[in-house]
Amino acid sequence: MTKICFIRHGETDWNIAGKLQGRTDIPLNESGIKQAQACGTSLLQNEWDLMITSPLLRAKETGQIIQQKLNIPLYEKESFIEVAFGDAEGLTYYERDARFPNREYPNKETEAMVTERFLKGLETVHQDHTNKNILIISHGAFINAIFYYFSNGAIGTGITRLANGSFSTLEIKDNDTHILDYNTTHHLPAQSPKS
Repeated sequence: MTKICFIRHGETDWNIAGKLQGRTDIPLNESGIKQAQACGTSLLQNEWDLMITSPLLRAKETGQIIQQKLNIPLYEKESFIEVAFGDAEGLTYYERDARFPNREYPNKETEAMVTERFLKGLETVHQDHTNKNILIISHGAFINAIFYYFSNGAIGTGITRLANGSFSTLEIKDNDTHILDYNTTHHLPAQSPKS
């Protein structure tokens, strides 16, 4: 049995501004650093074997802060990078709504591409680290796509807003994948309403 806990990176200034980040490389803000520290403290309660992070700065910074507490290997994998939102990146909700009312963003990564990417990424991690407890630092839209897929659309994309610093956990046994928890935030400091 392989356990994979996905952690959404800590907050950034673009999160507060409501801007779509996608592949745009934005660092953590002060709240995001505190969220990452709280994640690290909370994760000490369990045994973790390794951590994997998206190559984007906000995820890497979150992983590095957590690693200071856990002292486990930290790897970077392109498979777990955020969804590319193309021409909508950097726009607020209202700007996106005005420019792309149908929500079809030019140059956006397709749902099929995202699904193929996370299924391959999870398969590789499971094969390489079977029976390990793994942390993956990733992004809101990407984690939501994974949990939408494995919940048959009950949670995730278009349904749930994933909190910065939240935990969402999958268990993989043989060919079965089960959701253990989703969007867990009890470990986090009080957040601003927009974060």
